[in-house]
Amino acid sequence: MPAATVVLWRHGRTPYNQQHRFQGQLDVPLDALGEQQVRAAAVELALLEPAALVASDLSRAVATAAALTARTGLVAGLDPALREVHAGEWQGLTHDEITARWPEDHAAWRRGDDVRIGGGEKRSEVAARAAGAVERHAAEVADGGTLVVAAHGAALKGALLRLLQLDLGAWTAVAGFRNAHWAVLRRGRGGWVLEEYNVGPPGAGEGVEG
Repeated sequence: MPAATVVLWRHGRTPYNQQHRFQGQLDVPLDALGEQQVRAAAVELALLEPAALVASDLSRAVATAAALTARTGLVAGLDPALREVHAGEWQGLTHDEITARWPEDHAAWRRGDDVRIGGGEKRSEVAARAAGAVERHAAEVADGGTLVVAAHGAALKGALLRLLQLDLGAWTAVAGFRNAHWAVLRRGRGGWVLEEYNVGPPGAGEGVEG
């Protein structure tokens, strides 16, 4: 039996999160608060007795996973398919800067339209990519164990919607993952079922999508 439980865990805070900059696939590390957040989160996630751990290969996700490795001894597999949405020319910019330069595109993105973000990926593309990676790794977990996936806000939200068989039009109706927070999905008879969402350690910030 493959994984019966999947935990989708967003990385801790980064300097770009604090500055409200769109990170995309830029390799931005955790800041000091982010490191504290993931250590606190790892204490709670270790209680779930995970059987496997996988992470995006971007350093903020790698460092997040490492906090759980320190608690459990699990070695994280790294998968570039779990990277954040590629945001093209928007990467590294604040939302105010994006609005000033691409007002129509940014408005469409905020509405939840499936636009190519900064000339990079669409939400539908990152959702398919990340959900496929989660399913692939979940299939490799033996005996109905728990898989923890350390990744990024937009990638995880897209994967969540796809795994729950929800239309991506629901994107703006679902709050974004907070830094170092997670969702718990359990395998039901008809597919994945959401049991918990945006659970996390005290003091973790909201962060921003991207």
